[in-house]
Amino acid sequence: MLETIIQYFSEIPSVHRTAILVGGLVFFSLIESALPLMSLDYKRWRHAGTNIFFTLTTIIVNFILAFILVKVSDWVVAYEFGIIGWMQMPLFAQLIIGLLLMDLLGAYLAHWVQHHIKWMWRFHAIHHTDQHIDVTSANRHHPGESVIRFVFTILATLVVGAPIWLVMLYQSASVVLSQFNHSNLVLPRWLDKIMVYFICTPNMHHVHHHYRMPYSDTNYGNIFSFWDRLFRTYVEVDNSKLIYGLDTHMDKKEVESVVGLLGLPFDSYRPHIEYTEQEQLD
Repeated sequence: MLETIIQYFSEIPSVHRTAILVGGLVFFSLIESALPLMSLDYKRWRHAGTNIFFTLTTIIVNFILAFILVKVSDWVVAYEFGIIGWMQMPLFAQLIIGLLLMDLLGAYLAHWVQHHIKWMWRFHAIHHTDQHIDVTSANRHHPGESVIRFVFTILATLVVGAPIWLVMLYQSASVVLSQFNHSNLVLPRWLDKIMVYFICTPNMHHVHHHYRMPYSDTNYGNIFSFWDRLFRTYVEVDNSKLIYGLDTHMDKKEVESVVGLLGLPFDSYRPHIEYTEQEQLD
């Protein structure tokens, strides 16, 4: 079984990776329509059009830079560089520990850093300007952010010493889990309580998209939820009180314009508004 997984992701065709992305969009879109977390009273196709544009730019950036990722992965394997090579891990340990560390470095750390380094935040802010969080929001990333995230994936590959099958498995899982935890989907409370111990659920992640700080600086996780608990960035709130978007960019025309969003990182910097503790989730 494990050898089959390794073989598949070692040679996964591009069409299969595309099918995973498109299949996830369709699957979670259907489910969130039936079991919505928030009211779906907005122009979904127009909203989806903006987000799918940025999904396509993410695909293009990753496609152009993919050869670098393959070369780095081949190099770490050939020279036994990184944690997997140094510790001579068996395949099962490579799968479990490797996936955990790829998520920690390639997703959680990358996300945290983009919130705390101003010039990176300018690019990541496009993701937070979305005022209707649903499955299409998962890949709403400025091309500049796609490059930043790619650099962190390279860093994770080097540190972990990840073979290409592990990198492809991580990226596939990351796509699906990101679509899941951004989807406008309500889970039964009992099921969410079980799942959130291990993976990031919509109920956990959506607070991260509240338009006011400090809630937008919490729940950074993508695949695994316990990084937020470990680093004390985990919170639980009443999701019915959430308002999506970014307090510095609440003009609907601005945040729905592809041209405007592409240029947003280069506009004059707008600092966050300060709120009292009572106002933060009002």
